[in-house]
Amino acid sequence: MTVSPNPAPAPLSPSEERTWAMLSHLSVLANLFTGFLGPVAALIIYLVYKDRSRYVAYQSLQSLIMQGVLWIGGGILTGITWTITGVLSAVLVGICLIPIAIVISLLPLVAIIYGIVGAVKCNNGEDFQYWQIGQWVRSTYTG
Repeated sequence: MTVSPNPAPAPLSPSEERTWAMLSHLSVLANLFTGFLGPVAALIIYLVYKDRSRYVAYQSLQSLIMQGVLWIGGGILTGITWTITGVLSAVLVGICLIPIAIVISLLPLVAIIYGIVGAVKCNNGEDFQYWQIGQWVRSTYTG
């Protein structure tokens, strides 16, 4: 009895590539309801389609990293900033930090808007890169 090797997965059509790339960017919306499942969805899309489409792999990996940086990192930074602001409010310095804390609190909102922009561009068949993240992913992913 011979065991045949697994056949190579069929590549995605351009329409399917656009759809899955768009969905990987829109996975940031899952964070609105769950708080954390957006990066998980982007990771699943990456793992499922990385061998079938370099475009989907690139877009989903970008989305995963962007969500980690802006959503998770921004959430942690927001919590730390508001804690410091609250503690320092006792000595009046914290009141001056409130505008800074408000701006930092907008990072998760920026992630959502940026993800939607990426989804629209991918759905239109355009190559989308997140600022700083896209070039880094491209250089590490392509070797």
